[in-house]
Amino acid sequence: MPETQNNVLNALDVAKTQWYHFTAIVIAGMGFFTDAYDLFCISLVTKLLGRTYYYVEGAEKPGSLPPNVSAAVNGVAFCGTLAGQLFFGWLGDKMGRKKVYGITLMIMVLASIASGHSFGHGPKFVMGTLCFWRFWLGFGIGGDYPLSATIMSEYANKKTRGGFIAAVFAMQGFGILSGGIFAIIISAIFNARFKAPSFALDPAGSTVPQADYVWRIILMAGAIPAALTYYWRMKMPETARYTALVAKNGKQATADMSKVLQVDLEAQQEINIQTTQKSAGSFGLFTKEFLRRHGLHLLGTTTTWFLLDIAYYSQNLFQKDIFSAIGWLPSAKSMNAIEEVFKIAKAQTLIALCGTVPGYWFTVFLIDKMGRFAIQLMGFCMMTIFMLALAIPYDHWAKGNHVGFVVLYSLTFFFANFGPNATTFIVPAEIFPARLRATCHGISAASGKLGAIVGAFGFLYLAQNQDKTKTDAGYPPGIGMRNSLIVLAVINLLGALFTFLVPEPKGRSLEEISGEDQQAQQPTQS
Repeated sequence: MPETQNNVLNALDVAKTQWYHFTAIVIAGMGFFTDAYDLFCISLVTKLLGRTYYYVEGAEKPGSLPPNVSAAVNGVAFCGTLAGQLFFGWLGDKMGRKKVYGITLMIMVLASIASGHSFGHGPKFVMGTLCFWRFWLGFGIGGDYPLSATIMSEYANKKTRGGFIAAVFAMQGFGILSGGIFAIIISAIFNARFKAPSFALDPAGSTVPQADYVWRIILMAGAIPAALTYYWRMKMPETARYTALVAKNGKQATADMSKVLQVDLEAQQEINIQTTQKSAGSFGLFTKEFLRRHGLHLLGTTTTWFLLDIAYYSQNLFQKDIFSAIGWLPSAKSMNAIEEVFKIAKAQTLIALCGTVPGYWFTVFLIDKMGRFAIQLMGFCMMTIFMLALAIPYDHWAKGNHVGFVVLYSLTFFFANFGPNATTFIVPAEIFPARLRATCHGISAASGKLGAIVGAFGFLYLAQNQDKTKTDAGYPPGIGMRNSLIVLAVINLLGALFTFLVPEPKGRSLEEISGEDQQAQQPTQS
């Protein structure tokens, strides 16, 4: 069996790019399409939720979510995601990738639909049920991170592995873009069908009863791509690396791969490396041996993902607040509730189209040429520079120079995605042993979501105006938008420094990177 194991693994490493590789990208990528849609569409409708459920008669401003409610609605899905990443990462290593891959999708489908059916007597009950279902939505999304990354890395050949994993993650950009486009369409239809005056003209009439359907439809639509992908996920065989190295069934791995990839296993005999039962390794996650071999690697992947997500999710979730602060979006008083959704969606779609989506695909095409380390370091450094370029002359941008601000803001997203937002996802799927790969990826991703929670809960308060009379209703004074952007720049700079803890996996087999081939050749030393 050891020869058969290595025979299969070497065949996978040198296999030519085939149709099934692209099929796997689409199957895994549609999960990330759904993930991004579900996580970021909430930022499109939080203003509408405030107008619908928290309008106070006679108030000078439209209704807005109270600070604790806004933090919960924006951040609860990340709490679920963190839990899902840890749980399904561990489960994927214990039971196999395929056995739990479909479960995550079904949770996402059910929770998306249920989120749109959040009902109750009064705002507290509606927001409470919405938060409950978005937690479970996040739980399903969390499972997709370690499983999709691990599956794609274990199917890919070593020459184009980075590009394949990046392509899966790049579907996130299309999910964000599609969420914005769908919100534009739905809000335009409802605004045309149910005319309403601006808040300034008629505060109560500016939010028509039918506006309550808009946010529900937008949230429920996330179930569609996940449901369409379920059948194909169930048809995927277990990865050969898991079957051979963890389940220790080389013959089954050969049979599974023969069904989907055209690889000549016999032709690979000459590059076969002798292995032993020890090739699957004997040390666990909480051992001195793991700490010696991979401790710094895990520290590098967790810290860089944590720091990246503080900045990335602060920017993404609160684009509407940043755009309002510089005056790019009209004042809330000048719009009705549905029109505000349309304006926010249009602004976020423009950013996604100009900065977010192109950045992902630059990574796809260049990562196996430039390497992970170079792209991640460059991305963090450029994000730092552009954040400072936004923050230092902030008063200049706030005086009506919107075009320059939006260009620089788009560039921060471009270099996030042609940078650490992609590489922090890719590298943990490459550098750890097969039996711990999904677990370590889940831990790294969960660290990232902890950063997202910090961003989602913290940025709301941090970015409030220093003048108490100018803060949003219910919020204490903060440090202001300018200083908040400087804080994000410092966080990005720290991410660049911690990047030096992460090894470069470009062009090497997974077994070489993780040290499993050395364990095979020197079993007495492991």
